[in-house]
Amino acid sequence: MGAMLRPYEDNALEPARRQMLEEHLCGRGITDPDVLRAMAEVPRERFVSPEQRHRAYTDGPLPIGEGQTISQPYIVALMTQLLRVNRESEVLEVGTGSGYQTAVLAHLAGVVYSMERVKPLLDEAFDRLMALGIRNIHLRYGDGSIGWPEAAPFERILITAGAPELPTNLLLTQLQDNGIAVLPVGDIQEQVLVEIRRRGDALQRTDICPCRFVKLIGQAGWSE
Repeated sequence: MGAMLRPYEDNALEPARRQMLEEHLCGRGITDPDVLRAMAEVPRERFVSPEQRHRAYTDGPLPIGEGQTISQPYIVALMTQLLRVNRESEVLEVGTGSGYQTAVLAHLAGVVYSMERVKPLLDEAFDRLMALGIRNIHLRYGDGSIGWPEAAPFERILITAGAPELPTNLLLTQLQDNGIAVLPVGDIQEQVLVEIRRRGDALQRTDICPCRFVKLIGQAGWSE
């Protein structure tokens, strides 16, 4: 297995972790047993600052510095469930952030390719992921909105920042035929989480729910 996770550091967080699983995830429709297991086993407290650790399992986003956030557990689980990842999957993640979503994906996928445009966040995420023994990942500093062409095509693409419109070129050139992408699309204040399935040169879109993410900055996103 690519994700060799260490035991939790703080047993005092166990009630909050259990509440996250039972109320915030199962109670809101997360049913995939593999996703629930990954969410149970990845220690979310390792991906937030020491000052935020007591809030690690609350169902809301938390600041991680550089104007970025770690998404709420429910959204992480929902996006992962929609992605339908398995041990054969090669996944492109756009927006490494804290590395938490990367760790959840790595627990389920064959290989995760993750990109981040904020170098300090990428460096911290690398250290966390290595400390947890997660090795089935490749990290890159750069504009994730243009993807990772030399590693494409990917069976799955997950974008964890809001694009002003669907990044059609990225999806048609780097998402494998019959592949799935999950991402938020919309204006700065509110987006819609969408599931995309590629069928040849067509992209079939299903709107899932309203959401709010930080902006996707880059060539296929918002300007700086």
